[in-house]
Amino acid sequence: MIELHNAALDKLRSGALSIGIGLRQARTVDIGKAMKTAGFDWLFIDMEHNAMDVDTAVQISVAAQDAGIAPIVRVPGYEHYHATRVMDGGAQGIVVPHVDDAETAARIASNCRYPPVGHRSITGALPQLDFQAHPLKDATETINRETLVVVMLETPTAIDNAEAIAAVPGIDSLLIGTNDLTLEMGIPGQLGDERVVAAYERVIAACQANGKYPGMGGVYTLDLMQRYIAMGARLILAGNDFSLMMDAARGQATAVRDMLA
Repeated sequence: MIELHNAALDKLRSGALSIGIGLRQARTVDIGKAMKTAGFDWLFIDMEHNAMDVDTAVQISVAAQDAGIAPIVRVPGYEHYHATRVMDGGAQGIVVPHVDDAETAARIASNCRYPPVGHRSITGALPQLDFQAHPLKDATETINRETLVVVMLETPTAIDNAEAIAAVPGIDSLLIGTNDLTLEMGIPGQLGDERVVAAYERVIAACQANGKYPGMGGVYTLDLMQRYIAMGARLILAGNDFSLMMDAARGQATAVRDMLA
């Protein structure tokens, strides 16, 4: 068996929390090593709400893997090439937003998995395998095993279809995009509303029944994070570089200014 590890999947498979950090501002490859040192397990390299291009995303991905932190890319759409280009370039996982039904999830799984699981096309030597040549069967089985495929549920329709989505082979995690979900529910920003809690209960139960990992995004206050983690959320997007930078910068500026108060 080829030796390859996905740090995000390793944590999930052990039953631990797998904690990610969103990249909105970072554009240099040292961010992987820095966030690994900070204690994160995976990078949420955001190409949906971000101007980052494919070239930057894959450079960060290659460096992140060597640093021991999993590079997971949120792609901007369902088209197969969004996912396959970054995976061929070094990403160890894909997050696809706005997945409302099992048919879409099945198409995503097919795009992201090599046969016999899916229909992803093979390229030459991969950075995930250190550009080493391996027997095709061994290489594709290893990449299939160590690639994290995540779909985001962000509407009431998606929540209603959680059981069917969770049953799709080749999908590893259902991650709730909580802010978009509250917008679609007509309760913008009410992340602790009982309707949101019920959505988490349903998605977590669907994941547990199908051997998938429940994910949480958009919830960053510690009390609510604790609530949903206690319910069973395990793939945790715990913040992003921009908000952490702004919080620290604002706190430092205020503390220094108050020295003359």
